[in-house]
Amino acid sequence: MRRRGLLAAATALLVGGAGLLWAASPASRAKAPAKPQRIVSINLCADQLVLALADRKQIAGLTKNATDTTMSGEAAKARGIPLLSNSAEQILAIEPDLIVGMPASRSAALAALPRQNYPLLDLATANTLGEIYTSIHQTAAAVGHPERGTALIARMQGELAGLPKPGKGRVAAYYQRRGYMTGTGTLIDELMTRVGLVNLAEKLGKPPLSQLSLEEMVAAEPDFLIVESATDVVTDQGSEMLHHPAIRDIPRISVPQAWTVCGSPAYTQAARGMTAQIARIDGDRS
Repeated sequence: MRRRGLLAAATALLVGGAGLLWAASPASRAKAPAKPQRIVSINLCADQLVLALADRKQIAGLTKNATDTTMSGEAAKARGIPLLSNSAEQILAIEPDLIVGMPASRSAALAALPRQNYPLLDLATANTLGEIYTSIHQTAAAVGHPERGTALIARMQGELAGLPKPGKGRVAAYYQRRGYMTGTGTLIDELMTRVGLVNLAEKLGKPPLSQLSLEEMVAAEPDFLIVESATDVVTDQGSEMLHHPAIRDIPRISVPQAWTVCGSPAYTQAARGMTAQIARIDGDRS
């Protein structure tokens, strides 16, 4: 959730936590229609929830990264929908009847809007499966399709039911470009636990995001490296580090960034993909 693509200006919203809030003065608060018809999303993570739960004709605008397949698990659905550049003028022109964003921080575009009645769904950042379910419920209700939220959650629960834990307590590091490592309290950490892995960052007492040199990684001797699939090949100096001979033989679990950059329905794909790769690695060893 702290990586490339979550544009600081577009990570929306009004301070105050999750729930339905309004970009208006306390004396004049608007209420979103039961089924809004001009929905605007101002955050990449919100894009994915809106695309999964609203009718296409309800969506009036998404962020400019919504169609990027490397960053969004719902990118295919976003094609043809207007993409916005976090501009107050663009939002004003649409006159949205619902603005959706994540996390709870003030958007530059919203701050520039006149104090008019623009209903706002302010979603909290989702770093656990339970928080993803909460965001789905809130978004589905706000866009007028609560039954879709219930159905999506049931589908995800079915996809995760009986999922094994092939990690068996072995240690893994989510190692990124330029030696960044993801720690606890993150979606990746939760996924590691779900598939039976122990996060190296937790073992070393590292914060949610830290840097670990190649020498430190070699000394730590993790059983697996989890990497973004985009770094499976060398494209620049940042990704070249992940192919250094010193760590080349550590088994790799490759996960698309689009599955993990946001707390979204793609969580189940990430969990199942990680499980399958660990099983395949173990099979190759036997």
